[in-house]
Amino acid sequence: MTPAIKCLILLAVVALLFVTEMIPLAMTAVLAAIACSALGLVPENQIFLGLADSTVVLFGGMFVVGAAMFYTGLAQKVGGAVVKLFGTNENSLMFGLMIIAAVMSAFLSNTGTTACLIPVVMGICAQAKLSASRQLMPLAFAAGLGGTCTLIGTPPNILANVALKAAGMPELQFGFFEYAYIGIPITIAGIVYMMFLGKYILPEAKTEEVADVEQEIDATNTTPKKQMICGIIMVGVIGSMATSIVPLELAAVVGAVLCVLTGCITE
Repeated sequence: MTPAIKCLILLAVVALLFVTEMIPLAMTAVLAAIACSALGLVPENQIFLGLADSTVVLFGGMFVVGAAMFYTGLAQKVGGAVVKLFGTNENSLMFGLMIIAAVMSAFLSNTGTTACLIPVVMGICAQAKLSASRQLMPLAFAAGLGGTCTLIGTPPNILANVALKAAGMPELQFGFFEYAYIGIPITIAGIVYMMFLGKYILPEAKTEEVADVEQEIDATNTTPKKQMICGIIMVGVIGSMATSIVPLELAAVVGAVLCVLTGCITE
């Protein structure tokens, strides 16, 4: 059996395990790497070589900074305030929800953004007797679209940079906001579509009472001081990345360290 056939079979098995989640996803990923070595597809000394890439450090740092915003309650506070600002009318709530979800997910975790806004949306929908499902689906779409606007908004964006660097073309790598030239129009188009067409095919499901929705991250340190410090750190990290004052991964790691040192998130 040729290495190409072995690789295709392994890929099919891994895809099946990812889709069915018969075993934890992390275990599937690790076992896939080990299988590559066992089948002779990748040299042993290169199996986990990707973990030493600066991209991994970048994502690690941003995960910490983003988590700090959720732990301090800053993300929830911003999201809740903006959503409530648009009132309880279904159309205005949907519009405001999609706007804030898109903006937040451009710099934070798409999943975290969605998770912190879900309880707010469920509560508002219950009180206003609106269909929660008609708000949650637009929220999910907007969070996905917003991630296309920046280099760190979603993993595939920065992985494209990694591919260019690996191919020996670092001069063609994308800037922090370069994705926005396409990402912002796509996001706007998605919001416009949902407001004028998509909303008519959204499912109906009334919420009679405030649902107790578990968040991905619970706010544990919600003092105004911590929220202000965390906000300053996030702005500094994004500003450093946008202006290329320091390398992206360095800015992310420094931001993560500052979040820990200032008590915005525990080690």
